[in-house]
Amino acid sequence: MDVTYEGTKREVATDKGVLRYHEAGEGPPLILLHGSGIGVSGWRNYRGNLDVFAEHFHCYVLEFPGFGVSDPVDGHPVLTAGSAVIRFMDALGIESAAMVGNSMGGVVGVNLAMRHPDRVRKLVTIGGVGPNIFSQNPSEGTRLLQEFADSPSREKLVRWLECMVYDRAVVTEERIEERWESAGDPASHQTLAAMYGSEAFAAQQRAMAESDVPPYWSSMHKVKCPTLLTWGLDDRQCPPDMPMVPMRLMPNAELHVFPNCGHWVMVEAKEAFERVALEFLRR
Repeated sequence: MDVTYEGTKREVATDKGVLRYHEAGEGPPLILLHGSGIGVSGWRNYRGNLDVFAEHFHCYVLEFPGFGVSDPVDGHPVLTAGSAVIRFMDALGIESAAMVGNSMGGVVGVNLAMRHPDRVRKLVTIGGVGPNIFSQNPSEGTRLLQEFADSPSREKLVRWLECMVYDRAVVTEERIEERWESAGDPASHQTLAAMYGSEAFAAQQRAMAESDVPPYWSSMHKVKCPTLLTWGLDDRQCPPDMPMVPMRLMPNAELHVFPNCGHWVMVEAKEAFERVALEFLRR
């Protein structure tokens, strides 16, 4: 099976631009949704896991608009990502699918499961979902993203990358360089600033304080599909108190916490995560 970057690269035209993705494997559909952050992409999130999941599923690693790969669209990145998933599924004729969402991708998956329950068969989240209960907000990782978004530098990138992991050896020079190169893309940085820049973050906080609309996590009782919440015990981007609320509200949710692991569960706890996720997805 060819699971190389070039061998899996695909694109599909929609009424709001081209969506790019990676495709591999046969079987029931599994859509992998990437997170946010500096120089992020779906391929970088899941390239190390694709071969394992593709042995059992027809995998689609979707690139969200605004992160420098798929065509950008107007709107908040989390909202445009959700609409992109529906556009993508409609374009490829996928009626429903299991989904794996990393951080922001998990939030996107939860919102889809609430608003389009017929499209999400099962959901695996990797960090990101839920409110900070005891931990500070913004978290250490989010503060480092703010600093980079306001004034990018390679040093700030390294500080954030090291915050993402338990074992700093994961932050190789190769990983630093590819992220730094991608961070220079104007569309990618615009999206980062829209999510984490100090001005944008302050505006979001004001809007939430003045809004009569409840936060998304307060409606997670509407997520009816079986859900597996996965977390790194040493996550400094989304601390491990966050899944307590979704675990209680979601009627069919379970939680697995990986020790000696930061925010990138699928990287640091690769084999254990794949084993747990596959057992859940194949039930």
